[in-house]
Amino acid sequence: MTLDIAFLPAHELARRLRRREVGALELLDHYLARVQRLNPRLNAVPVLDAERARERAHEADAALDRGVSWGPLHGVPMTVKESFNVAGLPTTYGYPAFAENRAKDDAVTVHRLKAAGAVVFGKTNVPVSLADWQSFNPVYGTTNNPWDLSRTPGGSSGGSAAALAAGLTGLELGSDIGASIRNPAHYCGVWGFKPTWGVVPQAGHELTPVPIADNFDIAAVGPLARSAFDLTLAMEVLCQPLTTYTPMGRVPLAWPTRGTPPRRCRVAIVSDDAQARVDAPVREALARLADFLRREGVAVSEEARPVDSAEAHAVYLHLLRAATGARFTDADFAAAQARAPRYAAGDTSYPARMDRGTTTGHREWVQVDQRRDLLRRQWAAFFERFDLLICPTATTPAFVQNQQGERWERLIPVRTADGRTLMQPTTDALFWAGYPGIVGLPACAVPLELAREDTSAALRLPVGAQIVGPAFGDMDVLAFARWLESEYRRFEPPALAWAA
Repeated sequence: MTLDIAFLPAHELARRLRRREVGALELLDHYLARVQRLNPRLNAVPVLDAERARERAHEADAALDRGVSWGPLHGVPMTVKESFNVAGLPTTYGYPAFAENRAKDDAVTVHRLKAAGAVVFGKTNVPVSLADWQSFNPVYGTTNNPWDLSRTPGGSSGGSAAALAAGLTGLELGSDIGASIRNPAHYCGVWGFKPTWGVVPQAGHELTPVPIADNFDIAAVGPLARSAFDLTLAMEVLCQPLTTYTPMGRVPLAWPTRGTPPRRCRVAIVSDDAQARVDAPVREALARLADFLRREGVAVSEEARPVDSAEAHAVYLHLLRAATGARFTDADFAAAQARAPRYAAGDTSYPARMDRGTTTGHREWVQVDQRRDLLRRQWAAFFERFDLLICPTATTPAFVQNQQGERWERLIPVRTADGRTLMQPTTDALFWAGYPGIVGLPACAVPLELAREDTSAALRLPVGAQIVGPAFGDMDVLAFARWLESEYRRFEPPALAWAA
């Protein structure tokens, strides 16, 4: 069966556009037609900017006719996560009160993508306040997973990953503080990259202009795609010029690469942890990956651990909620302040950690941040012994949509290594988000295989993992992801039987 051009990776689309094998307007209209046909049931792209995009695509064709190239993404149609400002389009974060909030300017990242020639034609769906591993909100409704419409595509960049997997867009831009790029990529069978903290500007990824927009703690901005090669291309665009945030402003950088060939890398694989037990399909996929790597001559350890996982999880949840709590309304913050003292001293439940972190004072924040610095040094020491770490992105494949109650009250089944089935809160999986995220490390979500929930299940769902590297080791992480794509697993589109 011939693959629909809509499923080609962005770098191949760009190549065909440069060679005039397809026109920019022709390609855009193909994507818009797919959105019109498939999006009513998928609901991944709730905001379209078709007419302005057609004008730009027409200009892109005319420029190529004159022999003029705008850049490496010349004419490539793409969408961006709803939380990025695009001049003239709404930015709501899923809040009804902001349904008419239209951005005056493009986010820095959107500007860079356009400057590289991209044709931005819409925005993709998110959960309210970007705070869920499902993507539903009262403004735009629920986004479904193209592999199974009853399941979540992940969050908060859920619309981004669903649109890519279903062939509704050529490239995507997401953000990640709690695996919001990596988790949807894992659930939908695509690639997603969370860069080293600070190398991609966050300005314009905001509901309203705020002073901390370019250095929001833990959060990062990065691409999602149908290929690791596209992630590399997008990072070259998003990081020009390459800088990083410091308290004194942005400073220029050059990528420090080890340049170790993939087959000579020293790789540690972690497939499970007591902080967040991992389901059988994910563990088994990682075991098969370990076998493949060893056959290819890669030095693999399945025993090494970079840090104490309980300490990493505690620090992550506290500082995560301190960061997100900074944007609470006065009423929500006051409610969290009232709840926080009611928890017992030893209560490590998610609500207790959330309210304590949200309402933490500066002195306590500094103390926890010092614990993070120790974790950062331990990770650095680990990467003296290993080039990369590979671990789960989430505890399970995509779970059935559940919008009832609070996130920590929603339970999903996990089949453990000793044969038990646990009902774990969905929030437990945040452990794998924060494992590298709390210290700002680069992490690339890669698809590994399609798995069945059990031996009798007919439905197969994507299963992936994340490749983690040392701080500013982004290019080495992406190089290994490209090698895995070429030698182990390429993109496979879902059957889309529901579209018939």
